[in-house]
Amino acid sequence: MTSVRTSRTTSRQQPNPVDDDGEDARILQSLGYTQQLHRRMGAFGNFSASLSVISIMSGTLLLFGYGLNSGGPAVITWGWLAVGPLVLCLAASLAEITSRYPTSGGLYYMARQLGGERWSWYTGWLNLLGLLGGIAAQDYGIATFTAAWMNLQFGYTPTPESLLLLYAVILALHAVLNLFGTRLMNILTSLSAWWHLAGAVVIIGSLALVPSHHQSAGFVFSEFTNNTGWSAPVYVILLGMLLPVFALAGYDTSAHLSEETNHASVAAARGVFRSVAVSWIAGGILLLTLLFAIQDYTTTLSGPTGVPVAQILLDALGMAAAKALLLVIIVAQFLCGYTVTASASRMIYAFARDGALPGSTRWKKVSRRTAIPANAVWLAVAVAFVLALPSLYSPTAFSAVTAISAVGFTSAYAIPVLLRLLHRDRFTPGPWHLGRWSRPIGWVAVVWAAAVTVLFLLPQSSPITATTFNYTPVAVVVAFLIAALWRRFGRDSYHVPRSGSPTEDKQFEGII
Repeated sequence: MTSVRTSRTTSRQQPNPVDDDGEDARILQSLGYTQQLHRRMGAFGNFSASLSVISIMSGTLLLFGYGLNSGGPAVITWGWLAVGPLVLCLAASLAEITSRYPTSGGLYYMARQLGGERWSWYTGWLNLLGLLGGIAAQDYGIATFTAAWMNLQFGYTPTPESLLLLYAVILALHAVLNLFGTRLMNILTSLSAWWHLAGAVVIIGSLALVPSHHQSAGFVFSEFTNNTGWSAPVYVILLGMLLPVFALAGYDTSAHLSEETNHASVAAARGVFRSVAVSWIAGGILLLTLLFAIQDYTTTLSGPTGVPVAQILLDALGMAAAKALLLVIIVAQFLCGYTVTASASRMIYAFARDGALPGSTRWKKVSRRTAIPANAVWLAVAVAFVLALPSLYSPTAFSAVTAISAVGFTSAYAIPVLLRLLHRDRFTPGPWHLGRWSRPIGWVAVVWAAAVTVLFLLPQSSPITATTFNYTPVAVVVAFLIAALWRRFGRDSYHVPRSGSPTEDKQFEGII
């Protein structure tokens, strides 16, 4: 699809991809930072991290029920096929910029180099909103799937309060695992990639071969269902786009982990692009298999498990297989949530390192023993817990949290790409770039991102009441108000080095 070129010089200069981070440290220093985190992650580990965050058994399955109600099988199928190439355009454009600026700050650092401090500030806050919303969506989704398994195993019927408690336990587990260091992260992200792919093969094979009955192609490609309350089919179809957009988000993880990755200028860029490409193909096959395996549509939508995917597995494969495969899915989702937490904590660490957060001195601290920003990890899960509190009274809270994540991610991804298009003279391509396709792909990505951002701020259900209200605009406005207020009083502490600027002593202050 794209004319991608990579440099092989770096690989020849660094024969040991695990331990020799000298060239990477020099590149980082040229970008204005001193190496603090341990570079123990290879190219596959970096790719696996983004693949784990995108998670074909997380994003695609967590919103599967939402998709069935917001357009049904037809919108799920055609929406996935249509949205995938557009997300790939955005990922490719972002990968090109990542190759030039491989830092933990990721998007906001890119925006600083290409557009200036104001662009950098708000890009960082949007990216942070997307990451924190991503933790909330992933971990609350894990809680719902775990509750569905408990329903099959023990007859357990979840309540909003018990789901929130289970969600808090999952958040705490992810925080604790994230304190053990990069070596464990490299192991878990690599395990996650193989688990996702192997698990998807097992689920797809089981649903394709075992059931005696499958839905027709007409059902999968043309069945339209509208349980949103809105009467306009076009609007319902657009609402259904939340599934593929949320499911294919989070690939900036490769950028946020670049200071822990060897040969990051190439490895992180490839991780961004390849994770989306693999997830789109594998996720599409998984979704089609689930749709063909639906036994009774009405039961799938309103079954006792409360999770349509669990109901499909139960109806098509029986109790024992359904419980086993649900555990496969839950483990995959747990590994995904672990990596999202890691990515968010690195973003908080980098943003605090540059003085952009209230209490930055606390959040930028790094443990001498593990080289992990522990305080940033705990802040990430604490804010994620707050984002999910509306679930106590709102049945649409989960889709609102996913919309928060999609809006934060998509708009933050698009800003560096837009600035790169507007200021061609400020950008020198890195070793991974798109050549002559850079501008057309970039403009497609920006227009798409702008449309999606507006769409997910709109109401998702009708009539609009306190329990069906989409509070995504509220979360975005609050984030912008905090950002604007802190910019007014704390901007003097904000300093993102310009590419090529000397590293300052303040980079060493965060080690504990």
